[in-house]
Amino acid sequence: MNAASTSRSLGSRVLLAGLALLFAAGFAALALWQIDRREWKHDLIDRVESRIHAAPAPAPDPSRWGTLTEDSAAYRHIRLTGHYQAGQDTLVRAVSDLGAGYWVMTPFETGTYTVLINRGFVSQEQAGNYAPPPPARREITGLLRISQPNGGFLRDNDPPSDRWFSRDVQAIAQRRDLERTAPYFLDLDASSPEPLQMDVGTGSSEEASAPVAGLTRVNFPDNHLVYAVTWAALMLFSIWAAWTFWSAKKHE
Repeated sequence: MNAASTSRSLGSRVLLAGLALLFAAGFAALALWQIDRREWKHDLIDRVESRIHAAPAPAPDPSRWGTLTEDSAAYRHIRLTGHYQAGQDTLVRAVSDLGAGYWVMTPFETGTYTVLINRGFVSQEQAGNYAPPPPARREITGLLRISQPNGGFLRDNDPPSDRWFSRDVQAIAQRRDLERTAPYFLDLDASSPEPLQMDVGTGSSEEASAPVAGLTRVNFPDNHLVYAVTWAALMLFSIWAAWTFWSAKKHE
């Protein structure tokens, strides 16, 4: 091998070793980022668990709406006093532990603002035959949830057709002509109400089941350790590759 070829070979190996070290640094940064994300996720899980099991606190009023975020407010246990607005239900497609069906979203008037309440789940068969909300003024409790404006999985909400795949508070409020609506909704706590009598339009009534509340699923994927180990393994492989290229250069 002549001097020119040897020089080009050395240059190529040095370049490859440098690139391998650059990749190693990148993989190391990604591994550290995943470790940091894991700590953040565990802190979030702890905070959410404490919120869920805490005594219900007053719901955020309009003066606090601008400060609400997913991290700071989601799954807070809150209480509201007011009355439901009958005849204003919105059915949102859902898959729950009970199967496929709908969440029943009903406006709740507090006197100064409106909150959408997820009264619970009804099956597809029950969608046209479930109990209306109780008419009397009452106190309700549940978990605060931030609006879901992005539509459902692979489906977008279609407000003009009244087809809903996510609980988009602003869009539902606009469709129902609701005023001063909170930017969050409430997942009603589990309860065991007696079946209510509902008028079926023939002068008679039949028994209808109330929506099943308390089906909120709190599930935070925690795969950060697996990702961190994967990035760390790639970092070690890149370091080995850099050493291999550098060693070959020295022995030429």
